[in-house]
Amino acid sequence: MTPLNKVKTMYAAFSRGDIPAILSGLAPDVEWEYGANTPPVPWLKPRRGRDAVAGFFEALKDVDIVRFEPTSLVADGNLVIALFDIELIVKATGKRVTEIDEVHIWRFNKEGLVQKFRHQVDSWTLAEAVAA
Repeated sequence: MTPLNKVKTMYAAFSRGDIPAILSGLAPDVEWEYGANTPPVPWLKPRRGRDAVAGFFEALKDVDIVRFEPTSLVADGNLVIALFDIELIVKATGKRVTEIDEVHIWRFNKEGLVQKFRHQVDSWTLAEAVAA
């Protein structure tokens, strides 16, 4: 399966809540949110390893995702870039965040597993939304 098809499969798993299917596609030492600053947004914290990435999905329980629409997926070898329109509500504050063209960057290793992943988002707006 190509990296592009693997990403599509992972998004389908996310849509149905099948987190184990996503985790199985990650390298054991995956770098999640690689090269990122750490904003005060629980789901955007850098994580290393499959077990740590499970914490990303756990943190998403603090939001209601109203819209999660992939608008474009582009692949070049072991790199996949995805653009999304997303809308969510932070449960603790009731604040709504809408982002057009949120970026997901997927990098695959030689074994066809995700070695690195990160979001490119409006972290300032998300930080404001989680602040009480």
